[in-house]
Amino acid sequence: MNHETTHVASVDAGIDWARIRADFPLLTRQVNGKPLIYLDSANTGQKPASVIQSVDDFYRRHNANVSRAVHTLGTEATEAYEGARRKLARFLNVRADELVLCSGTTFAINLVAYSWALPKLKAGDVILVSRMEHHANIVPWQLVAQRTGASIRVAEILPDGTLDLDALHAALTGEVKLLAIAHTSNVLGTVNPVREICREARRRGIVTVVDGSQAVPHRPVDIAAIGCDFYAFTGHKMCGPTGTGALWARREHLQAMPPFIGGGEMIKEVSFDGTVFNDPPHKFEAGTPNIAGFIGLGAAVDYLDGVGMANIEAREAELLAHATEELDRIDGLRIFGRAPDKAAVVSFLVEGAHAHDLATLLDLEGVAVRSGQHCAHPLLQFYGVAATLRASFAFYNTHEEIERFVAALKKARGLLA
Repeated sequence: MNHETTHVASVDAGIDWARIRADFPLLTRQVNGKPLIYLDSANTGQKPASVIQSVDDFYRRHNANVSRAVHTLGTEATEAYEGARRKLARFLNVRADELVLCSGTTFAINLVAYSWALPKLKAGDVILVSRMEHHANIVPWQLVAQRTGASIRVAEILPDGTLDLDALHAALTGEVKLLAIAHTSNVLGTVNPVREICREARRRGIVTVVDGSQAVPHRPVDIAAIGCDFYAFTGHKMCGPTGTGALWARREHLQAMPPFIGGGEMIKEVSFDGTVFNDPPHKFEAGTPNIAGFIGLGAAVDYLDGVGMANIEAREAELLAHATEELDRIDGLRIFGRAPDKAAVVSFLVEGAHAHDLATLLDLEGVAVRSGQHCAHPLLQFYGVAATLRASFAFYNTHEEIERFVAALKKARGLLA
């Protein structure tokens, strides 16, 4: 069956997905003598040539520090860096002065934990987190709870991988001061109704932190419409360089929060008697940033905008439907996460085969999938498993790759039988 033609009804018919795939140099390489099939985009996304070239061009032609020099190179570097901030702001429908540029979601959530939560929380307060959270949206809250006397409460999920929304709403009680929730699960692919959840939390005076790492690369995201207090995301999952990302926060929070890290650039004036801090978001951006990385992230935004996030979402939905259909035909294969609204992530196990063994054998066939606990130990404990395989798709994957992946999986299973 020619899936390249039969699965495209909901995608812009003018898009040449083969041409788009050709924009990604790494996808042309071979692994273990086989053409690479990269199915680990939930871990990190591949980079189009335009992103790679933008980083190279900065270092070759414009390299200088930002916001510190009036010479030509310094001005060029600063404009390109702040230009990337403005691109991200437009991409997510927020103000540029509400975006703190940082190394990624982990740093962003820790910034909220130490600059907002630590000064505010006290014994008796509750931090509510969902069962499906990545460790980056669990561990910082545990550290804050240990230091403040606050406690952690868990919002549970249903067997199909969706949030138990009735239980979640019931858990939004007076002692809950903070709700930390993933927009999209990195293991289950579940897309949570964050707009509804944040609305209910806000009605009760509860501050919300949304982990958008797995949402921003794969669907249109309008942070203003979501109505959260904080939104964190990572650049390397959205075709940008590693070590990039941002925290969006409501202006009133940014103005009230103390700095997380002190140093250069985040100040207006320093004396030995005290320091006057810079205005947000620069108050939280101490030191020399990953300038080239953020210029690359700006190029990634340009690239994603060019393809169209709605087109990307539709393309990946087709790939997910195809992969799920093929995997469901394999006896003894169990998929974790069957949410009706789901990103292109399939976590699964095959009866009688260890996840790591299968991943190793798949790699010999050129297929890159992730095996393990995916930085989500509490979630896998819910399902009573020690590890899963995870195949995560992006718009640059193909239906032919899915069929080759399934064939390689069957071959690997046969070797382990």
